[in-house]
Amino acid sequence: MGASHDEKMKGRLRRVEGQIRGVMKMMDEEKECRDLIYQLSAARSALDKTMALIVAQNLEQCVRDRIVDGEDTDDVMEEAVKLLVKSR
Repeated sequence: MGASHDEKMKGRLRRVEGQIRGVMKMMDEEKECRDLIYQLSAARSALDKTMALIVAQNLEQCVRDRIVDGEDTDDVMEEAVKLLVKSR
């Protein structure tokens, strides 16, 4: 993952962190359960998207490296699928 991708991912994670802090504040303020769930769901969705992007970028780089080296890419693809399944 390049530096620009790293910063994009960190930005996404900082937004999730903000969402979680917001949920904690909502809990302190005794907000409605449904409002907490909406915010937690949004945070989970953002994390899911971030994980998928990380796996996709890693897969792309690994496949490129393998092709350049003249190596098989099957195991890289299999690992990416396992990571995506595990993230669910």
